[in-house]
Amino acid sequence: MTVGMAHSLVTRALHVTKQRYDYAGNDGEGQIYELQQWAAILVFATIGLYLAVLSMISYTYGDLVATLTMIETPTATAFKTEYTESDDVDAPLLSEDQKSEKAKVVESDLFLVKQKPVTSKMRTTIKHLRAQAGPFARFRGLHVSIIYHLLHGSIIGFISSHIISHPLAHPFIAVFASIALCRIQMTWTHIVISNPSNKSWFRRIPSRTAVRNILIPTAVFAIAEQATIYVPGGLYFLATQAFNEEINENVGRAQNIAVLQMFLIGLIGIGIFVLVVIPADVTLKRVQASMLPEEDESIVPFDRTFAGKVKPEILGGSGAVSMLDAWKSFDRSARIRLMKLYLKVFLVSVFTTIMFVMVLVGELRLAMGDKFNVVVGKAHGSLQQARAGLPMF
Repeated sequence: MTVGMAHSLVTRALHVTKQRYDYAGNDGEGQIYELQQWAAILVFATIGLYLAVLSMISYTYGDLVATLTMIETPTATAFKTEYTESDDVDAPLLSEDQKSEKAKVVESDLFLVKQKPVTSKMRTTIKHLRAQAGPFARFRGLHVSIIYHLLHGSIIGFISSHIISHPLAHPFIAVFASIALCRIQMTWTHIVISNPSNKSWFRRIPSRTAVRNILIPTAVFAIAEQATIYVPGGLYFLATQAFNEEINENVGRAQNIAVLQMFLIGLIGIGIFVLVVIPADVTLKRVQASMLPEEDESIVPFDRTFAGKVKPEILGGSGAVSMLDAWKSFDRSARIRLMKLYLKVFLVSVFTTIMFVMVLVGELRLAMGDKFNVVVGKAHGSLQQARAGLPMF
């Protein structure tokens, strides 16, 4: 069944691609290139492996390690140095014990040495996780993450299909789904940042009273996520409408406008991610971490009190750090460490993509032979026509 699906999917994709190439060409004729069954299986397996590897990189380093980086509080070790003087302590006939009894402390210094954070490097973080949680520690909380995203997608799909189907309502539905599942998201955070527990994930779901502390941070983060998608998309739509008339008149200028347009919109998207999404995510994770149950030990050094900012519920407090204190307590060194991590994850993902593309091109060239160059040539021609007729690649 899987083999048949793979062959059908790849063949249909090639068929659609062929039709698009013929539409872009002048003759309107061409041959449909079908892969042999073994080649379809090989290509489908390569694509599946690529998606699995990319998902593992994203989850392990972009989610798990990033969360630990957001909540870790580096520890410090104190060293005390004493300076002594004594009478006749250098006398050759005195034993060491007698010398120490005669010695008098005249001065002492206290040195505080800050330990290197566990999350300073991806390799050291994974090594620490394996030591504390076993060989599969890089997949901690994966089952809860899958459940969360399945439920999140189901809520969006149900509301979009049966209640509100307008496209503009989608970001609001997504925010609602995130708020509705905030307790499950908090459960994932607690599983990831704590040592292994015998309790099932369902029993670790926080009580309903915890919602009042994480409701606003969850909503802010969900809105920031949607802004990363829809703000650049909205700007692109507006720019397309603004330059539509000029594009139809001057094809050469249209290509330059398209390049500049995509660059600026991409830059805006990156800016929103760095300046809005990351701070919102850090704040949410640290608020969730401040509510970690007392019986659960954190897997990395972590100040539960946030320098005394968290007031327990039994003393009349909320039992959680405020949003402002959660972000302010995330110092500059930790922010730099987190940004370096995201940059590394991006570079590893790009390198992985390039490697798999090279493998996939080699497989297609092997399977199609000389026809591969013909398909690539048509694809290049179609791309040139698309750039000339549309304000995008």
